[in-house]
Amino acid sequence: MSAIDEATLWDRLANARKIPLNPTWLGEIFSPSLSDELRFAVAERLGMLAETGWPIIQTLIQHYGIRPELIHAAGLCHQPEAKDWLLTQLNQSNDPDALLLNALSCWGAELTLSQFEHILQLPGQAQRLAGLNLLGFKSHQLQSLELLQLCEPALQDWRDPVVIACIRLLQRRDDIIISDRLTTLVQEGSDAAAEAALRALGCMATTHSKLALKLLSAELTNPERRTQARRQLQQQY
Repeated sequence: MSAIDEATLWDRLANARKIPLNPTWLGEIFSPSLSDELRFAVAERLGMLAETGWPIIQTLIQHYGIRPELIHAAGLCHQPEAKDWLLTQLNQSNDPDALLLNALSCWGAELTLSQFEHILQLPGQAQRLAGLNLLGFKSHQLQSLELLQLCEPALQDWRDPVVIACIRLLQRRDDIIISDRLTTLVQEGSDAAAEAALRALGCMATTHSKLALKLLSAELTNPERRTQARRQLQQQY
C-alpha cells in the first residue's frame, strides 16, 4: 500500500470518535503489506470492539495465520473464545513469547501452577516480566509458600528489572516467609534489588517486617544499605 493510502487510513482511525469504525471494514483493510505500526493499530481497533471484533480477528487468523498483531488483538477483545484460543497457543508452545503472555494477562488467574512454573523459568527478560504480570492475577489464589516457590527463579535472576518486578509482587503479602526472603535479598542482592527489598519491607509495615528492618539497620555491613534500612524503619513510626 502506498504512503498516501496509509495516510488516509491513519486519518480514518484518528476520526473514530466522530465516525465509529465498522469491524468488517477494519477486516477488509487489514493486510500484511501494511506498515508494522498501522497493522498493529488496525488490529488494536478490532480488539477494542470486543464481541464484534473477535469474529473478524478469527477470520484474519484463518486467512493470514497467527501473527503478532492478531495475538495482541485477541487479548484486547476479552472474549471467552479468544481466551480459549490464546490458551491453546500457550499450551502448544514450549517457548511462548512475551507478546502471547501479555495478551493472556487478564486471564492469569486461570493458568495452572505447572504453567507458571514453566513460564517463570523461561530465559528472556520480557518473558519473565510478562510471567510475573500474569502471576499478579493468580497470586490471591495461592498460599505464600506456593507464591514464593514460583517466584524463586525470578528472585535469582541476574537482571535487576526482573528481580524488582518480583519484589513488588511479593510485597503485597504480609507474611513472615516473604519478609525473610526480602531480608535475604537486602543482604545478598544487587544494590538495586536491595533498595527495592528495603522499600518493600517498609511498605509491608507488619510487626515482622519492622523487626527485619530493625535488625538490618543494626547488622548490615554495607553503610549505604544500612542507612536505607534506618530510613525505612524511621518511616514506620
